[in-house]
Amino acid sequence: MRLTLRSASPIRTPLLRTLALGGALALPTTVIATAAAQGRVIPNTPTVIDSTDPIAVMVSRLELEKYKATVKGLTQFGDRRQGTERNRKAIDWIEAQLKSYGCSNTERITYDYSPAPAAGRAAGAAPATGAAGGAPRPQPPAAGGGKARGIKTRAGVNNDSLLQPDEKLRALNSEPSKPGQRQEVFCTKVGTTHPEEMYIVGGHMDGIGWGEAANDDGSGTAIVMELARIFSSPDVQTERSVRFALWNNEESGLNGARAYVDQRGPLQGKESPAGSGKYPEPKWLGMIQHDMMMFDHGMPKADGTMAKDQRPEADVNIEFQVTSKMAAQAQSLAWLLHASNTKYATDYPAQVGPYMTNTDSGPFMDLVAAVSLRENERGTQIGSGWDPHWHQPTDMFKTFSDDDFRLGMNAAQTTLGAVGKLAGASRKK
Repeated sequence: MRLTLRSASPIRTPLLRTLALGGALALPTTVIATAAAQGRVIPNTPTVIDSTDPIAVMVSRLELEKYKATVKGLTQFGDRRQGTERNRKAIDWIEAQLKSYGCSNTERITYDYSPAPAAGRAAGAAPATGAAGGAPRPQPPAAGGGKARGIKTRAGVNNDSLLQPDEKLRALNSEPSKPGQRQEVFCTKVGTTHPEEMYIVGGHMDGIGWGEAANDDGSGTAIVMELARIFSSPDVQTERSVRFALWNNEESGLNGARAYVDQRGPLQGKESPAGSGKYPEPKWLGMIQHDMMMFDHGMPKADGTMAKDQRPEADVNIEFQVTSKMAAQAQSLAWLLHASNTKYATDYPAQVGPYMTNTDSGPFMDLVAAVSLRENERGTQIGSGWDPHWHQPTDMFKTFSDDDFRLGMNAAQTTLGAVGKLAGASRKK
C-alpha cells in the first residue's frame, strides 16, 4: 500500500495527516486551492511515500496543531529567563509533558551558574561602521564565519521592560536572573540492540527580551518535545538510543550544554552497574540542535521593514561548523538531514551551510558530529537582523502565522526522518 502526500505550494495548505486504522493508513482528501483549480498555478507533483516505511508513518504523526499547542504551553512562563522562578516552573512543566508522552525515564543535569560582572560594550550595541571624515571601516566576518550580504538592520537584546505593552506579561517577566544552581531536563528512548550508542536531539528552553520566547527558542523546544512524543509511542522501537535534551542557560553563553558535556562526556559508553546492560550515558554518535525555527521572511527591505508573510522561498537551514575537529562527520550528518527533508518534509526544502555558531551544538562540535537547524543562517542572516523579533518583546505566540509554525513543523519532519533512519526505528508488530 502507498500513501500520497500533496502540497499546493506556493499556496500553503495545512499539513496532511494520516490516521492509523486497523494497520492501514487513510488520508483525508486534499482540498485543491482555488488558484490551482483556475489554472493560475500548477500544483506540485504529489509525493508518494511507501506506507510500509515505519519512518513515514512516524512523520505522519506530526501535527501542526499539536506543535502549536506545545509552543503555546511554553509561553505561559513568559520568556523563561534562566535563574528565575518562571524558568524553574517551565522545566517542571517540560518534564511533566515528557512523562505524559511515555518518555518516563526523565533525568536532570544540575550545575552552578555564577557569572562575572558584565564589562565592555553593552549587549546588542552594534560595532562602528565608519568614522567621521573617514572611509567606512572593513566589516569583520559574521559570527561563525561567512560574509554577511544585503541589507542589514540592528540586532541585539531588549532590556527595556517598558517596550513590552502587555502589562501581565511584563509582570511575569519582571523577576531578574539570580546566580546559583541551575537545572535542565532530558529523557531517553533506549535502543533495543545498541543501547550503548546514542543520538542527541536538542533545543534550549530559556529565553530573554521581555517577550514569550515563542520562536527563540520555544519553536526548537517544541520540536524536541514533539519528537520525544512520537518516538515514545508504544509501537515504536529503535535499535540505538535517542536522547531528547532541553538545555538551559543558552542565552547566557551555552552554559547548560557545556555543563552536560563536562558532566556526561566522561561517562560515555560505560555500562553501570557492570553486567546490567544499562548505559547511563551511551556513546554519542551525533548531536542535532534546533534553535529559532519559524521566521524566514527574507531580507529586510530598503527602509528596514520586513515582509509580513513567510517568503515563498523559505527553507530549513542545516549548519555544521567547517572549522570544527569533526567537520567531515558533521557535514555527512547535515547532508543526511538534507536527504531526509527531501523525502519527508511536505512544504519547505532544506539547504546546508558550513558556519554553525552561537547555539548549544557548539560545545559538542569538536567531540562528535554536530549540526544546527535554523530558520536562517545564524551568523550572516539572523546576525544581520533578518528576524526583527529576535530577543525582542514581539517574540510572542500571536506574532507568528500558521505558515511560520509550518516552517518549524517541516524542520521536525526533517529531523524525525533522519533520526529515525540513524537510530534504526521500526514499528512493533
